[in-house]
Amino acid sequence: MQIAVLGGGNGAFAAAGDFALAGHTVRLWRRDRAAVTAHRAAGSTVVVKDFQGRHVAKLAAVTSDIGAAVRGADLILCPVPATAQHDIAGLLAPHLADGQVVYLPPGTFGSVLFAKAAHDAGNRAAAAFAETGTLPWLTRKHAAFESAIAVRAKRLPTGVFPLKRKDHALAVLRRVFSNAIEDCGDALSGALMNAGPIIHPPLIVMNAGALQHFERWDIHKEGTQPAIRRVTDALDAERIALRQALGYGPPHFPLAHHYATEGEEWMYGRGSHDRLTDSGDWREHIVLTGHRYMLEDTRIGLSFLLSVTALAGVAMPLARAFLSIGSAICGEDFMASGRTLANLGLGALDRDGLQGLLREGFA
Repeated sequence: MQIAVLGGGNGAFAAAGDFALAGHTVRLWRRDRAAVTAHRAAGSTVVVKDFQGRHVAKLAAVTSDIGAAVRGADLILCPVPATAQHDIAGLLAPHLADGQVVYLPPGTFGSVLFAKAAHDAGNRAAAAFAETGTLPWLTRKHAAFESAIAVRAKRLPTGVFPLKRKDHALAVLRRVFSNAIEDCGDALSGALMNAGPIIHPPLIVMNAGALQHFERWDIHKEGTQPAIRRVTDALDAERIALRQALGYGPPHFPLAHHYATEGEEWMYGRGSHDRLTDSGDWREHIVLTGHRYMLEDTRIGLSFLLSVTALAGVAMPLARAFLSIGSAICGEDFMASGRTLANLGLGALDRDGLQGLLREGFA
């Protein structure tokens, strides 16, 4: 399969390396021209390290030309933080073609943002936009062109925009993610599977003192204490209640399964939290006000969830509290600067109008 991977971070390098090792033709796009030049000079390879050893993957191209990267691609994977989605959506918009599938892991309703960017650019290609609830890899870059993968996702609940192109989109995704792709309906259902706004706001806010005191801190190990776990479970209950109020059925992928060593498998499988902390890759220096757990998952993720509650008639007091505390820490109104239905230009839609849009796409 022809695959374009957009981005230069942890997820992009894990994706490019894994796909190339699986025999796909992979073109990697990133904006940093100096980094592209250096990568080409190093042979356009990605080293993938996992529990089976060290593997060298050869990419078909490394480029800063997004049009060249996506031309002829069946799948366009964009595993970047939500904070980068708006700019990339604008760059990609003129280049999309009929039949292409854009996949955002995770999305935070970014599938609709990308589709709207294409529509606003006058591109009427019959492309599909899909998103899931987590990055398909627990991964960190160990060097400029080296990716360490601790865990690969086993279940990726995926929503598609517009819903009428779901069958085609899921068929394309299943060609590269084997048996991991699970149909969870439309793009809003997919967005409400996003684990980041549930796991990360309690971790970044409730560990604020430790993060500002210690030079390096493993937020998923020392930072995940019983009190914080109880809060994340309660916040997750709010997410599930929102899904149910909107008519979405199970499975809801409860966050508790991420930490369990038995029972139903979560997205990364049983015991995935232990494998994450055992890797040591998340012991790092964290800038409280600049980390993606604050700017992506708290500001963007929680503001989106809260904007949807008005359509569902449910309350999310913990989500609102974390958004408010994050706003105070950063000195910024996250509800105004985050990602809401109003900020996406969809604020005038009622519930029926939004469901129609999710089904048919932009006219």
